[in-house]
Amino acid sequence: MSTQRLGDWLSEAPFSLAMSSGFFGFFAHAGVLAALDESKLQPKRLSGSSAGALVSVAYAAGLAPTDLIEALQSLKREDFWDPGRFYGVTQGGLLRGERFHRKVEALLPVKSFDACTKPVAVSAFEVPRRRTIVIEEGELASAVVASCAVPGLFRPVRREGHLLLDGGILDRPGLAGMPTNERVLFHHLASKSPWRNDKSMRLPKRDGLTSLVVESLPRPGPNALDRGLLAMRLAREACLRALDQHVTHSREEGSVVRLSAG
Repeated sequence: MSTQRLGDWLSEAPFSLAMSSGFFGFFAHAGVLAALDESKLQPKRLSGSSAGALVSVAYAAGLAPTDLIEALQSLKREDFWDPGRFYGVTQGGLLRGERFHRKVEALLPVKSFDACTKPVAVSAFEVPRRRTIVIEEGELASAVVASCAVPGLFRPVRREGHLLLDGGILDRPGLAGMPTNERVLFHHLASKSPWRNDKSMRLPKRDGLTSLVVESLPRPGPNALDRGLLAMRLAREACLRALDQHVTHSREEGSVVRLSAG
């Protein structure tokens, strides 16, 4: 075992960043990414599910954290709210997802995975086979929209022959696309969702992984986007504090930095 400041651990060698699913948790993820960028700590590889996929892809595509924050600050409900008829299990969902797709396309500086400045992988849930698939090639926006397709809120996304839903269904940490030999900072979005079981909420354990958990962040949603701006600010401040925290690293289980928001 070894103990050192989180900031020192991140700076001593290249690291990767993984970000979990968590509904509108992309606000908090953006805050953490901004704190790392301010501290000149830039991940070399990224992965994520759902909210984590959105922020991971935006950064890997070349969008600066400050530009991502500006885009989120101006986000309005009508930017993604496009209700349609509910068609049943395979095509059901309150929102068609077309506005969200256009919003993501406009946000991203590049259109494909191979044009990204850093390697990135996102997780999605393949509906017919009930399994997680990792997307790391092809068109970016459709991969993000598929990974963010929360069941019941968005319709499943058809992409390259697959019918896909939210990557957090089976891969909440968003680590399926992260090589096992990476040194990883994992931003875990704490959730109180009643449909999540204890297993899905457990922190992943593996050698070289440090989990960052910020407790009690505001919970934004389609009708509470202002909470997202507060969550973003609090997550940024918590991450900056976390960099000064001492963490103990152990083989196989990794380490955890847990702070309270505010």
